[in-house]
Amino acid sequence: MQLTIRATGENVEVITYLLAKNPNNIYERNHKGHYIRMFYNVVTETELELTIFLTPDPLVLVNHSSNAYDITHYINDREFAVSSIFISLIRSALGTALNGQPKEEYIKWVDHRFPFVFSFGPVATELSEQDTRNLFEPLGYDGNIEYAETDYSFHLKEKSSACYITLSGHTSLQKGLQQLFLLIPVLDNYKHYFIDESEIEMLKRYGEGWLEDHPQKEFIIRKALRFKEIYSQLEEQDNSDKQIHPIRLNELRYEKIVDLVKKLPVKNTIVDFGSGEGKLSAQLGFVEGVQEIFAVEPSETARSKAQKRFEKLKDKKGYVEPIMIWGSLFYFDERLKNKDVIILCEVIEHIDEERLPKAMDLILQQYYPSSIIITTPNKEYNHVYEMTESLRHNDHRFEWSREEFKEWCLRMNHSERYVLTFEGIGNEDETYGFPTQMCTFTRKENHS
Repeated sequence: MQLTIRATGENVEVITYLLAKNPNNIYERNHKGHYIRMFYNVVTETELELTIFLTPDPLVLVNHSSNAYDITHYINDREFAVSSIFISLIRSALGTALNGQPKEEYIKWVDHRFPFVFSFGPVATELSEQDTRNLFEPLGYDGNIEYAETDYSFHLKEKSSACYITLSGHTSLQKGLQQLFLLIPVLDNYKHYFIDESEIEMLKRYGEGWLEDHPQKEFIIRKALRFKEIYSQLEEQDNSDKQIHPIRLNELRYEKIVDLVKKLPVKNTIVDFGSGEGKLSAQLGFVEGVQEIFAVEPSETARSKAQKRFEKLKDKKGYVEPIMIWGSLFYFDERLKNKDVIILCEVIEHIDEERLPKAMDLILQQYYPSSIIITTPNKEYNHVYEMTESLRHNDHRFEWSREEFKEWCLRMNHSERYVLTFEGIGNEDETYGFPTQMCTFTRKENHS
């Protein structure tokens, strides 16, 4: 897989300084088993061409996969197609140009527009030829998308057709690369690398100045972030300046749960099962009326991160520092009995479905809290994420539709000691509902 950058005209040799790569040297790196090589084919005062080439190690790519022994890993085109993996691996090599930070004497050239030709491939995509054109033409490349003519089928007619894409247009090196780094993952058929806050920040940074006005903006954001439970919205700033603010669905869950806890008549003591790195528990520590929080988590790594998070907040006014507990839903802990609120935020889908009744009996019959809050993904909403044939996370054992979740909650409440309330969290779709579904169990003597 490779990306070739060509430019012609006056002063194109300055591009070597924008890239911070000496034309007399070949850039070679071995990054975790993946071989990256960048070299100049031509450098003159009026013509420049360089190629960055990646040879990935397919064994490394699947080494930590739960399907590492699936033979299809070795016969599909994932390891040989320009994709989000390619982008993530070459980012450091092009970092100076992407961030627009050359040596001071060349900063004036960062925004200079050159007549560029960007060629990359092979690409495996399900997008039609017109859909692909719709991504690039609004950026000034209209009429300049050319598909290589070889013995292969490069036109995007059929599912996963391999193609090489050539884009021609006037742009700055930084802007051109930033556009490629956001749009190549949109073409990608396959699951991206893990998307965290830094990747969301990259979307905002690389998209600045063009993405907010792109006619395919919503499509681009949805496809770029489709494998993380994220949705995006536009907010008005200064009554005129529209900027993109991706919001993690996790943040919306926490906000919803915190607001719900605030309204509960009894909330002195809270148990946060599967508390992970402590983000929800930390927010609950600021809720007025809460006196004690138990953050229950089996992962030592997650507990260590949570402890550091809690310690940073312990001097804040009104803050109740959560108590870290190593624990599981399958082992009774006397300390967690008769608490006011038990929370299972995105926990149940990580447990084998047949084992869940035992865990729920422990909570409902032995711990017997005043309220129980449970959230889990809504499987139907996966249609919106365009991932109908897969689960949202590799560790999910199942995902339920709204009806399946409702039926399960009613079945778990077999003694009918609780009143059940169902709600949704996130951006609602008219057909598929909310991305997250939530059920609140309220003990009848506490229900008004």
